[in-house]
Amino acid sequence: MSCLALLGTAYMRMTVQNQLSDAANAFLASLNEEQTAKATFKFDDDERFFFHFIPAEDVAKNYGRPRKGVPFVELTAPQRHLAHAMLTAGLSQQGAIKASTIMSLDDVLRIQEKDTTGRRNSDKYFVSVFGTPSEKGTWGFRFEGHHISLHFSFVNGKVAVSPTFFGSNPAEVKEGPRKGLRALPREEDLGRELVSSLTPEQMKVALVNEKAPNDILTSANRVAALNGQPNGLASTKLNAKQKEMLKALVDEYASNFPEEIAATRRAQFARLANQTFFAWAGVTTKGGPHYYRVATPEFLIEYDCTQNNANHIHAMWRDLKNDWGQDLLKEHVKSAH
Repeated sequence: MSCLALLGTAYMRMTVQNQLSDAANAFLASLNEEQTAKATFKFDDDERFFFHFIPAEDVAKNYGRPRKGVPFVELTAPQRHLAHAMLTAGLSQQGAIKASTIMSLDDVLRIQEKDTTGRRNSDKYFVSVFGTPSEKGTWGFRFEGHHISLHFSFVNGKVAVSPTFFGSNPAEVKEGPRKGLRALPREEDLGRELVSSLTPEQMKVALVNEKAPNDILTSANRVAALNGQPNGLASTKLNAKQKEMLKALVDEYASNFPEEIAATRRAQFARLANQTFFAWAGVTTKGGPHYYRVATPEFLIEYDCTQNNANHIHAMWRDLKNDWGQDLLKEHVKSAH
């Protein structure tokens, strides 16, 4: 076989499912019996549909149940390395940097809040595997903790990555040796750049509320729905430069994942570009509470920065039809029969 053919074969193997299944199996093989029991679930377990981005203690308090999966705090150093390898296999370099930076912020909060209870702990992130990881099979992976909730579903060689949530508290570190650090700068800056470009007439339509909501409207609901919220400004009403700004904003969210996934999301947006709406709530000046969303018939992006004196970001991508790979599963069942 020629060198080019070998290179082509290697490239074809390097899919998200191949890399994640290899990393998942390496991680699972490192666990003892007790850890395996915590980390693994059947693919059809209802636990696969549970998610939240609040601290583990708050999950227990608000939902009367613990956050499930095996936490970093119960892993050895080598096991943590393998868990990180699994996470980064599902993210782009950009996404991996964001995830690691977000995780590190709990140490900032621990110092700021003088926490001695362990609530603020950068190792309280949980790994869950649903089904048996394989290159072509049906299985899932969840990585979750404070301000991160990532869900990968693999069905017959196809991948769905939704819901996906990144948050940041603080949005900008205001004091201490890490002063100026921002985990999600472009999510904020690109949104503000777009809204600041709108004419007064465009802004009248885009501004759906003068007061920003306290959180993203879909929260951690199992089914994402805006429940009659006004659409905002149609993308067809944007000029060419504004359309490029909207495209850059969507691309920021898409590019948190490997090119295979990012390219699919970019193509999806290109197909739906004329059916997209941009909505804003709150103030447009930096430092004030604000919210935006990008809504299409197939996916929804929501962002808010309102809590903790508008220094606390939540940013979510929801696939309105394919959260947890549900459309892939329907397609698979249909073709199987």
